[in-house]
Amino acid sequence: MVTGLWGRIEQQDFRSRIRGTLLGAALGDALGAPLTGLSLHAIREAHGPDGLTGPAATHGRRGRITAATQLTLFTVDGLIRAHVRRDTGAWHPPTDVHRAYRRWAATQHDWGPDERREDNGWLAQQEWLYARRDPDRACLTGFGDDVLATLDQPKNPAARGAAAAARSAPFGLLVGWEPALVLQLSVECAAQSHGHPTAHLSAGALAVIVHGLIRGDSLDAAVQRTLGLLGARPGHQPVTDALQRAMSAVTQGPPGPDTVEALSPGKTAPGEAGPDEAAPDASHALAVAVYCALVAEDVAHGLRLAVNHGGDSAAGTLCGALLGALHGETALPPAWLAELEGRATLLELCDDFALEMTQGPTLHNPSASSPGWLARYPRG
Repeated sequence: MVTGLWGRIEQQDFRSRIRGTLLGAALGDALGAPLTGLSLHAIREAHGPDGLTGPAATHGRRGRITAATQLTLFTVDGLIRAHVRRDTGAWHPPTDVHRAYRRWAATQHDWGPDERREDNGWLAQQEWLYARRDPDRACLTGFGDDVLATLDQPKNPAARGAAAAARSAPFGLLVGWEPALVLQLSVECAAQSHGHPTAHLSAGALAVIVHGLIRGDSLDAAVQRTLGLLGARPGHQPVTDALQRAMSAVTQGPPGPDTVEALSPGKTAPGEAGPDEAAPDASHALAVAVYCALVAEDVAHGLRLAVNHGGDSAAGTLCGALLGALHGETALPPAWLAELEGRATLLELCDDFALEMTQGPTLHNPSASSPGWLARYPRG
């Protein structure tokens, strides 16, 4: 896509899908947060035979997000800054995204924004983000220093959970990029915290599926394209198998928690899985998310399916991103949005991303720049 040729309708649709993707992911995150660590039986005991049917209180009130949404916001911030810094010739998006994750890491131990940090920009000044919301240990250790990992030398090579995938939907919003480049960037950035191929390839798969949906593909077509790209990657088999199981499950009867449970084995402590029972990992959450998005009657129905099971509740975040990218902002449940923590920040960041992707050359270029934009997204 050449952004200079976009008409008003195309730009409005793009903005709606960006908002849908990021708000949808946040809604799935907030819906699943109270269910973290619960089996399906425990969920039904706590919330009734139908499980959790709407937002429930966690971290003090309904609609609270977790570290997954915090990191998603900083992913967007890093991608905007990468495009801003392109004018300087310093074009290396993994470095800019990693720096953004380092700014997130500061929110996990600082009391609040430190105005002495000149590179904070706008997002890191948001006080509500300075709260610990069950961050994944691999994220804390992965972003604990300035060392930039590579796929040959990733951080936490045994980490195979879904936390990296849960922050990776924004890579799919890079509509001007080729799908193979979206996959490469998202995988490289996921490996900064989750070095196991199952984890970082699941993150890449989510990004490429979102990318296809943003470009107007059906979900089925987006998954098929993703399978083709994954096939050339070492260690892809668990992820491609998970996606194929999700596609096959659609034809195996009415959607329900039993089917979801089969796609995402219940929680098993490390070392306790039997020979035929794999410990839950990112590919399970991805399979649940894709299946639930394929069979969803609407966004709320898909998100309920995605969180009411004994597997990783991060599947709600992934499913929300897929459904939001597919249907746009207006399809999201309004009552859930009204209670969503940080909604104003999310909306502002979504619109900034859309503006950067469609109007970036007018905001900053080698000959002229907007001081206000560079204050929000410093080049440093």
